[in-house]
Amino acid sequence: MSHDALAEFIEEKAKELGIPGAAVGVLVDGRELTVYHGVTSIDNPLPVDRDTLFVLGSVTKTYTATAVMRLVEQGRVELEAPVRRYVPELRLPDEGAAAQITILNLLNHTAGLDTRMVFDSGDGDDALAREVTNMAEVALIGPVGGRASYSQLGYNLLGRVVENVTGETYEAAVASLVLEQAGMTDSVFTAGQAITRRFAVGHNLSEGALKVARTWKDTRGNNPGGGLVSSVSDQLRWARFHLGGGDLARRMQEPTVELHGSTLGDAIGLGWFLRDVDGVRTVGHGGSTNGQFANLLLVPERDFAVVAASNAGPDNGLEFNQAVLRWTLEHYLGVVERDPEPLPYDPQRAHEITGHYANEFMTLIIDTDGDTMTVECRIKPEIRAAADRELPADLPPAGLGLLPGCGDEYIVTGGGLIGQRGFLTRDADGAIIGADMAGRFFNRVPTPAE
Repeated sequence: MSHDALAEFIEEKAKELGIPGAAVGVLVDGRELTVYHGVTSIDNPLPVDRDTLFVLGSVTKTYTATAVMRLVEQGRVELEAPVRRYVPELRLPDEGAAAQITILNLLNHTAGLDTRMVFDSGDGDDALAREVTNMAEVALIGPVGGRASYSQLGYNLLGRVVENVTGETYEAAVASLVLEQAGMTDSVFTAGQAITRRFAVGHNLSEGALKVARTWKDTRGNNPGGGLVSSVSDQLRWARFHLGGGDLARRMQEPTVELHGSTLGDAIGLGWFLRDVDGVRTVGHGGSTNGQFANLLLVPERDFAVVAASNAGPDNGLEFNQAVLRWTLEHYLGVVERDPEPLPYDPQRAHEITGHYANEFMTLIIDTDGDTMTVECRIKPEIRAAADRELPADLPPAGLGLLPGCGDEYIVTGGGLIGQRGFLTRDADGAIIGADMAGRFFNRVPTPAE
């Protein structure tokens, strides 16, 4: 498959979805193919190129996990050890849980911690220490080890582990433990480091038009879970590092907990989501920030990788990146990903499922008009009101359909989350008590009218 075919697809898909700028890299047969489209900003445009920096969001978690595993290799951290061995200052409302959570629980999202906190811990070297202090107010969403639920907070806590073990800031430790080892020279954490280079800014839809997102990246306390800024060229170096990373990389790619009904994967390794696509095992992670999306996908048995970064918000950016991953898998490897077909609309089931589901940060609203179901994702109004910076845009209602099988799995059939899968959780009496979306658990809550 030629470079020209990839470039043609990227240009057509970016124009179709209204993506201001994008960068895509493919590692295949030992060769690197890179394609760039559009501009870094619609307000202050520069062409996107090989070295343009994008905010990676949660792809950063693969770096945090690798830094922790380097410390495991060195005998300075044990996976099964309680986190308090390394962060004795950790306090939670549930004292038993605080003492029980292990390093492994944080790495594979089984600690029972909620998604995240909205708390500006400042830009000082004490940002992660302050983040941990504020965890004293964070209630668990479930028992430690009871289920996998995606947690930004857990990875920020891992960042504090890295700081306490190394005696360095998280950013300095990751640079020496990981970035330098992988030969990555275009990956930074701060605006001060990025501003002397070419970098992309996020864009969100507002009143039908794209506008620049005025918050470029999240707070420093969220760096371990989502703060790295990097180029496609560096991401291909990262892919090579993990495709040829020996025992450490292989260990991180082994399943530690199974998932079901999740777009994220079939299982979680250590910092990676593992998924079988058309009979082939893939290893990957995605990331979202305010108006930017990034994805990195590896196929170890084929020595293949694809990275996609775009600077459009949730309405189109996620859809663009997912289309890129699917197209490259099919055209370079002959691996075809097919979404399951949803069941016909069932009014009785729709009535049972519709309602509000919430975690500390967001609310899912599942609704029906009597013929179809929709799902909407909103950041809570009180969270927006308390935030001192711009938060990502809400996702408008999109089609939702139930899937065959147990009947409690579903798929989003339109909008920015098209293709995303999730499932419902029931109590012992069969009542629906929660829903999973994008790996995050949402408790069922009363609707405002109730």
